[in-house]
Amino acid sequence: MTSRTEHDLIGDREVPADAYYGVHTARAVENFRISGTPISAYPGLINALASVKEAAARANRDLGLLDPSRADAIATACAEIRTGALHEQFVVDVIQGGAGTSTNMNANEVIANRALELLGHPRGDYEHLHPLEHVNLGQSTNDVYPTAIKLALVAGLRELRAAMGGLAEAFHAKYVEFADVLKMGRTQLQDAVPMTLGQEFKTYAVMLEEDRQRLGEATDLLLEINLGGTAIGTGINTHPEYAARACAHLARISGVPVRTAENLVEATQDAGALVQLSGVLKRVAVKLSKTCNDLRLTSSGPRAGLNEINLPAVQAGSSIMPGKVNPVIPEVVNQVAFEVIGNDVTVTLAAEAGQLQLNAFEPIIVHSVLKSLTHLTAACGTLSTRCVSGITANRAHLDETVRGSIGLVTALSPYIGYANATEIAQRALTTDRTITDLVLDTGLLSPEQLDTLLSPEQLTRPRPLGDTA
Repeated sequence: MTSRTEHDLIGDREVPADAYYGVHTARAVENFRISGTPISAYPGLINALASVKEAAARANRDLGLLDPSRADAIATACAEIRTGALHEQFVVDVIQGGAGTSTNMNANEVIANRALELLGHPRGDYEHLHPLEHVNLGQSTNDVYPTAIKLALVAGLRELRAAMGGLAEAFHAKYVEFADVLKMGRTQLQDAVPMTLGQEFKTYAVMLEEDRQRLGEATDLLLEINLGGTAIGTGINTHPEYAARACAHLARISGVPVRTAENLVEATQDAGALVQLSGVLKRVAVKLSKTCNDLRLTSSGPRAGLNEINLPAVQAGSSIMPGKVNPVIPEVVNQVAFEVIGNDVTVTLAAEAGQLQLNAFEPIIVHSVLKSLTHLTAACGTLSTRCVSGITANRAHLDETVRGSIGLVTALSPYIGYANATEIAQRALTTDRTITDLVLDTGLLSPEQLDTLLSPEQLTRPRPLGDTA
């Protein structure tokens, strides 16, 4: 037998005999040929769905609404899925109409058919255990799907924060390595005042750590779930104790300290936590892209650019220019950032488009946010291991640019006066002589005073103004 016949409100439909999904999934596959990306592309979402379904089964068993044999079979099937089993059976497109109904149906059918096998019945023999009557007991897509989304995002955030932490450590290591390397700071791409290369790299580490904290704050908002609200948050067709029991089981199963929302009607229609998270991911992307812009700019050259640092050569850069090496790792991270920024626009529009008691556009929200999480995680790991850890400094060139910079005069201005400093800066520009030579010519400072004022310790941190002797 190559197929089995299943029935729904549309009528009979043939389903592959060996499929764990059923008629509702089969119709969804036909209806939503959109992205070519099945929900199985996001294992965290599949595992989250299995966790929610197991929690529901256990809560219904506690309340005497689901007999122990069925509840245990459902729970066992869900546990298997969380280990990676049957993920290939989650075949509906991640972008779908119906507010995620097809995803919920796909989960119900796969779990039901695996549970039937565990009970000794063939797939599709729903008289003994039904996808909707038993697996979906006390549930609606409208509380299952948002709860699973939040669980999946919490898991993804753990991975992203870990990857960001690794990248921050790589930047911090360069801060230590380059702590004694002077360079010129720049504002508006013009020479400003000296700093150390280490200070520049520490900035990138601090930026990442700040955003890791913001992601932690966004994670806390995801812990509030609407499981038990069913269709619109009123809890219709559930036992009065179901929501609390299902939430407790879900926290134990998933290891995530979820809590039931105070108002389930509000929680069912509100996508605010997803908007908040997407906004923080955009913040991460913007700052990470700025960092990569800096890396590409300061490594530009090698002869006709800034040439302050060297990025690791990871591949040939041109099919026509021999010897050319491009900053491909920062470039790919830039592109991920552009994608994340665009995803945030999608999330914003989809969240705003919700109507009355439900947001029907959560599928595109979850697709957008999970893509952002997944790609940012990979980008941070790639930038850390394939680029930042192998950066070297062009120390001699940096020293030369500092000594030849007009910006040095700023450090001397408090001691020789603004007017004298301005005159010396203008002479340096027109004569191509260094600031130090011109200051010595004027006799305004002695060589010893210049050495003190232009030492790395004096140039790169606050200092009291006073005697230079």
